[in-house]
Amino acid sequence: MVESVTFSAIPDIPMIEPGDDLVDIVLSAVTRAEADIQTGDVFIIAQKVFSKAEGRYAVLEEVEPTAEAVTLGEATEKDPRLVQLILSESKEVLRHRPGVIIVAHRLGYVMANAGIDASNIGASNGREQVLLLPVDPDASAEAFRDAIKKATGQDVGVIMSDSVGRAWRSGTVGIALGAAGVPSMADLRGDLDLFGRPLQSSIVGFADEVAAAGSLLQGQGAEGAPVVLARGLKMPWEAAPASVLIRDIAEDLFR
Repeated sequence: MVESVTFSAIPDIPMIEPGDDLVDIVLSAVTRAEADIQTGDVFIIAQKVFSKAEGRYAVLEEVEPTAEAVTLGEATEKDPRLVQLILSESKEVLRHRPGVIIVAHRLGYVMANAGIDASNIGASNGREQVLLLPVDPDASAEAFRDAIKKATGQDVGVIMSDSVGRAWRSGTVGIALGAAGVPSMADLRGDLDLFGRPLQSSIVGFADEVAAAGSLLQGQGAEGAPVVLARGLKMPWEAAPASVLIRDIAEDLFR
């Protein structure tokens, strides 16, 4: 028997504005596509969609940089107002060089520029603005999941995805910033391999793997496909939020 998983980009998702009802927008797009939603499906939704709906914008001209932000801005060749936002969203600056600041985000992620982004972000009354990460990605994913179940009766999973770089490899990949109704991590330790030997250290970042697959359809530029529906995923492990994927600093060999 051949097993398969399907990933389908939901077409015709409009540009999201602060206060928009994401569930209504997504369900309307599903209906227009003559698709359906089934229990066990997993929505992979770009972080920007949530951030925009939650109004996580910052207008640069309204930001007053501190002396620290000015100094770091000079060292990294970045606008000190943007640097101030990065510092405000972070617990610690880990590394920096011209063009990039690597931080420990207030949510625990280690990422470039605190995840603050200006791509595909329009101006606000002619004023330059940027987009911050949601306040609580796991809570946002859970709220979306609850609303889908209330509207359709179907029990789905939700992954809030974002693209990040990796310390050892070039290029970005999709990861799960938030998750609900899915096993973010699959602990396979103790399972047997093909030769009957128990696995010793195999812990799979399940939600990250699903997010990466979805990002192939979401794209990085003008694709306009922020919502992907995955069907057929086997999820025999306990559901957990994406926050469980953040490595404890005591186990982090690179900080």
